[in-house]
Amino acid sequence: MTKAFASAGDMADKKISFTQVGEGLYAFTAEGDPNTGVIIGDDSVMIVEAQATPRLARKVIECVRSVTDKPISHVVLTHYHAVRVLGASAYGAREIIMSDVAAAMVEERGQEDWDSEFDRFPRLFQGHEEIPGLTRPTTTFSDRMTVYLGKRRVDIMTLGRAHTAGDAVIWVPDQEVMFTGDIVEYHSACYCGDGHFNDWEDTLANIAAFEPKAIAPGRGDALVGEEMVAKAIAATADFVRSTYKPVARVVARGGSLKEAWDAVRAECDPKFKDYAIYEHCLPFNVARAFDEARGIDTPRVWTAARDKEMWNALQG
Repeated sequence: MTKAFASAGDMADKKISFTQVGEGLYAFTAEGDPNTGVIIGDDSVMIVEAQATPRLARKVIECVRSVTDKPISHVVLTHYHAVRVLGASAYGAREIIMSDVAAAMVEERGQEDWDSEFDRFPRLFQGHEEIPGLTRPTTTFSDRMTVYLGKRRVDIMTLGRAHTAGDAVIWVPDQEVMFTGDIVEYHSACYCGDGHFNDWEDTLANIAAFEPKAIAPGRGDALVGEEMVAKAIAATADFVRSTYKPVARVVARGGSLKEAWDAVRAECDPKFKDYAIYEHCLPFNVARAFDEARGIDTPRVWTAARDKEMWNALQG
């Protein structure tokens, strides 16, 4: 009998925190579940990451309404993953923003990702019946764009491939705060199944070059203060490096996917086994690292069938 993914059995509710990371800036976090950012402007609100369902999005809205009654005008999606985007309809925003690469990935693999993640994360998709369909942007950009929420400037940009090929970050210059999506995590495993290992550290360096005073990461606690920001960026880089290098060594000697899995466990378990969603991410991370080390630059599309095929191979 095929063993279920670790996340499939995780049905316990998570404690929600709503943390101020700057003036008019907040991070909605929930013990390693996907985070959402909130940017309050002069006359409206921007949401960063929509959550997996309208049901979860309403929890974000409840927190927003505890600090402002301004309307939600914009939703920015840092990438295409279903757990990040499918709750967008709940906000009633006039603009939904993605990078053009992320928008193309919605068309290329959005439905397959939804189907796959639905099986991986049943708790996050409770209330899925309300999802109206794939979330598509109303506005896209190539390298960067700027939105003004009244006088508040918000810069949305791509700084390199990492968690996906279409990752965007959001920079609020008046507070020197960045919303990074899943490029940066805190005490949570990086999901690298659609990632680019050899680019990730350079992208982290590009984030660090802004010298953020705070970061709202993709998962884990809000990062307030330059020391905490630096620690999280360094730990994320270590996680990515510690996952990829053992796999690259196995591939170089002609080893198997199962051997790569064993090598990553030996390297990563001592350092990261207590991280949120670590056991869930590990098989996808090893499979993607194995492909990238063999020269496959574009991550293969995950489907529910491929998830099971990969898991069977890793079990030997």
